[in-house]
Amino acid sequence: MIINGVTIDATFAEAFPMKATRVIITAQNHKWAHISAQAMTGFATSVIACGCEAGIERELDPSETPDGRPGVSAMIFAMGGKGLAKQLETRAGQCVLTSPTSALFAGIEEGDQIPLGKNLRFFGDGFQIAKRINGKRYWRVPVMDGEFLTEATTGMVPAVGGGNFLILAESQPQALAACEVAIEAMRKVPNVIMPFPGGVVRSGSKVGSKYKALSASTNDAFCPTLKGQTKSELSPEIESVMEIVIDGLTKEDIDKAMRVGIEAACSLGAANGIRRISAGNYGGKLGPFLFHLQEIMA
Repeated sequence: MIINGVTIDATFAEAFPMKATRVIITAQNHKWAHISAQAMTGFATSVIACGCEAGIERELDPSETPDGRPGVSAMIFAMGGKGLAKQLETRAGQCVLTSPTSALFAGIEEGDQIPLGKNLRFFGDGFQIAKRINGKRYWRVPVMDGEFLTEATTGMVPAVGGGNFLILAESQPQALAACEVAIEAMRKVPNVIMPFPGGVVRSGSKVGSKYKALSASTNDAFCPTLKGQTKSELSPEIESVMEIVIDGLTKEDIDKAMRVGIEAACSLGAANGIRRISAGNYGGKLGPFLFHLQEIMA
């Protein structure tokens, strides 16, 4: 399969089951909603070492938020419910409660309910007040700029983590340019996040390592500087490879994000140094969800 001169490899990406939630952060303006959301989703690129994977899903108009203020929706993914609940509570307490003018609401109604502001209320030292509105429980916590309003719980649902594709290019600037247009297109797709910095990871990994303490290590088959030292997947003209990783609420959400991302990357074409699209295929060792590139792009 070739799209605009770019070869789509006959391979698949592997992904694995996760648990996910969405929260809505509002503030006096979009600037402060983004600041709070960026802090809450920081250091959350990979469950390998971060405990969760998180990112901003999209900006919300005041007409879309519970309190009629500018907002941002953010999503957090973890390997299990207990870990997700802990990460959410810690991040909300340290990054949203502390952020000027912020309020915090559930972004998913269905699924199992996990604490959002249920325990953060204790910061109010007994001065906090509970309110029930339209069957939902909220807490008003006194803080120095006024009060912190938070919904008590949010929903946790099954999700999929680790969808991905690789962009192989003739140079580093060309690979990054393709990633940037792909991320711009993918951010318009709901129910997904790309958790790595700017949505892009340059240190793609393989399962396992020669060092027993490591569960993952550099994907040497796709490292341009190792062409003569390992069983390389790269032809001579490929000098840079970058990866985009996607987490989504469903397999179908990731399918859609991968399709629009690959389309955008291929729009630059071979004339701009984009030569191949591949994926992290680990022979079925990573997870049960398989994303066949040529099927997605058919």
